[in-house]
Amino acid sequence: MKAAVHYKYGSPEVIKIRDIEKPVPADDELLIRVHAATVNRTDCAMLTAEPWFMRFMTGLTKPKKIISGTDFAGVVESAGNDVKLFKTGDKVFGFDDNGLSSHAEYMTFSENNALAVIPGNISFEQAAASIEGAHYAYNFLNKVNIKSGQKVLVNGASGAIGSAAVQLLKNTGAKITAVCNSKNTGLMTNLGAEKVIDYEKEDFTGSGEKFDFVFDTVGKSTFGKCKPVLNEGGIYISSELGPYAQNVFYSLFTPVMGNKKVKFPMPVNRHGSVLYIKKLLEEGMFSPVIDRTYTPDKTEEAFRYVMTGEKTGNVVIAI
Repeated sequence: MKAAVHYKYGSPEVIKIRDIEKPVPADDELLIRVHAATVNRTDCAMLTAEPWFMRFMTGLTKPKKIISGTDFAGVVESAGNDVKLFKTGDKVFGFDDNGLSSHAEYMTFSENNALAVIPGNISFEQAAASIEGAHYAYNFLNKVNIKSGQKVLVNGASGAIGSAAVQLLKNTGAKITAVCNSKNTGLMTNLGAEKVIDYEKEDFTGSGEKFDFVFDTVGKSTFGKCKPVLNEGGIYISSELGPYAQNVFYSLFTPVMGNKKVKFPMPVNRHGSVLYIKKLLEEGMFSPVIDRTYTPDKTEEAFRYVMTGEKTGNVVIAI
């Protein structure tokens, strides 16, 4: 089978399309013919091993998993002897941000991992693009109790996490302010934002408006910069550790010191996220934003585009 492989850490140029042996599923695994996957920030971090602590998960000197990819949508080709929940021919989608080698024609995946049957009205590309960003957005919302009418600012609202967060927040009845670039202001309104701030023209931290929650889905701000726009008792959540991993420490100390808090999401329940996303897709309550779709031979190009930080929503590899 063909797969996107990298035998060392580095820039996208280390990615090569190679013919490698087709995997064989264990007794509790499925062999899946991959039809679509995304290239996302987690994939890029695993490729470059940046930040450096990523190496404790991916391998200290070289990648433990040579095939990239953390999410997928595809069809069950065969099932191991102990598999009970899925069968050959099922259209499925799944996710593992520890890496699952999905940038390939075939992959194996345990039936006990974050996996679900794709709703009937959803394409493979849509299914693959529904998981990673929505998983992290969902775990932002799980950290807090958002009530209808409360004001939430989403920084980086046009990215995979941000565009998912805006849609999930809409379901809570919150008043959403989306921060994005000029080309995506209309998209944010369509997704449910009540107000849009174009960061190319205005710094949201100087707007003078106050919010109950600030969700920094791109990690390009800090708690210190956002404190002035938080109401008393307001909460800041970021998708990144922050300078010197400050968000981890702030999440420990701010709940007992001061009246503005930091919470740090630990998105460990991947299976719960996938089942929740499936439900939203079935009910028409969520629609992933897809920026570009690439063919497998353009995987290096897809990584390069994602690393520019300018993508809107998701970038998909259609296999």
